Amino acid sequence: MAITIPHLPETGFLRIWQIIGNPKTNIPPLIPIGRTSFLNGVKSGKYPKPVKLGERTTAWKVEDIRALIIHLGGAA
Repeated sequence: MAITIPHLPETGFLRIWQIIGNPKTNIPPLIPIGRTSFLNGVKSGKYPKPVKLGERTTAWKVEDIRALIIHLGGAA
């Protein structure tokens, strides 16, 4: 079975709302999970660690999220 990953850039960063989606702005989730569950998974090591881009800006590497989607079986 082929895994379908939505169009993602080859490199770069994703903010949390781009990963878990935002229904208010019609952004579909790459990983259908709530914010708290995702952040708890990051804390426990289940999901990739974020990168601080600034004092108030946290993001995840596209490559790490793509690998996570593949690991989860294409659940995007």
